[in-house]
Amino acid sequence: MAAFVKTESGKRLTDMMTRNYFNNAVRAQEGGFVVWIAIVVPAEIFLGFENIVYAVPESFAAMTAARGFGPQLCQKSEKMGYSMDICSYARIDLGSGLASEGDASALGLPRPHLLISNNNNCSLLVKWFDVYHREWGVPHVVLDIPFCYENQKPKDWEYISAQFHDLIQTIATLSGQKFDLDKVREAVRYSSEASRHWKRFIRCAENRPSGITAFDSFVQMAPTLTMRGTSELAEHYRLLADETEARMAAGLFPVPDEKYRLLWDNIAPWHQLRKMQQRLAELKANIISASYTYCLGCLEGDYRPTYYSPDEDPLAYLARIQNFSICPQGMHLRRQAMTQAIERAGIHGVVFASNRSCKPYSLMQMDQQKYISQTCGIPATMVDVDHADVRNYNENNVFLRIEALLEQIDSRSEQHLKH
Repeated sequence: MAAFVKTESGKRLTDMMTRNYFNNAVRAQEGGFVVWIAIVVPAEIFLGFENIVYAVPESFAAMTAARGFGPQLCQKSEKMGYSMDICSYARIDLGSGLASEGDASALGLPRPHLLISNNNNCSLLVKWFDVYHREWGVPHVVLDIPFCYENQKPKDWEYISAQFHDLIQTIATLSGQKFDLDKVREAVRYSSEASRHWKRFIRCAENRPSGITAFDSFVQMAPTLTMRGTSELAEHYRLLADETEARMAAGLFPVPDEKYRLLWDNIAPWHQLRKMQQRLAELKANIISASYTYCLGCLEGDYRPTYYSPDEDPLAYLARIQNFSICPQGMHLRRQAMTQAIERAGIHGVVFASNRSCKPYSLMQMDQQKYISQTCGIPATMVDVDHADVRNYNENNVFLRIEALLEQIDSRSEQHLKH
């Protein structure tokens, strides 16, 4: 059986995230210029200013869902008239952000002076942030990032770079603060160092049995969203990779009797992390890899990492990696990265999580499932989930399909032995 213990890295993560949350609140109260951003907006830019506080509503919503408060806040936004069909992240955040004075759920993120969304990772974010733009009169900048059907083109890179320069001028004008490119260069260097250690951590999944679960990577990716560009993030991931490798050397594995090695495609079901991990372990199954986390630190369509060179223009580098996440990638690029991950980690089967709250991630999955099964020669299944609203999740239905997937893996293994 798996041993579920909170590691030193887990304890440090909790301390880091808590400290960051309260530090942001204090800095905002003391006059910091507050920016709300989408998760793939290059946060390193903000470290080029003296006192910019950036917050990530998507990350706040994920943590809220993991703590069990998702349905409560979703229902608040639904009572305001927002449909249950829109993203549960948006409903959680709107339920918190637009809560009445004195409401406990109003204790969320510090109110912003500027909103920055983009349309590559999630087009709904533009509409979501526009709600606050209308309600609060806060300026809203939308970064227009071209979709990638193939690797990023030079003209697209130039187009993105120009928008970053415009964004810097906008922040300088609104905040009254000066911009220092050297500080951004240092921040990008720390982010690249953090990515290097993150990939070292992710590669622990290639061991048999795996040194990690995808649930570990889901949880540990959190500071990538809220603390990019900091030495603290780079050091945390160095210690995370060191600790994971040391645990493997000592014979400590999350699923020591691991029989089935699975890959998860989509965002984590934050409300189910521990419960799902435990139930899988009882089946000797381990979801060891996930497209949501193996894409961090990569170029589009590639499982292999990409790193920053100190002589590069940091803004140009940030523009080049703007499409690293899965959602703005076409079918070919998604297949390419997933195939690499399957081969490197020795995956036996893939769980495609059709996510009610993330249509950009989920739309291509039926074709992707068919391609992976035929080309990689491994079984795959489709399950219905919602990443933050547990009301749209049925545990029994999900595990019926996962257990059927494990039976398919056994059947193929038996056929292979016969031949």
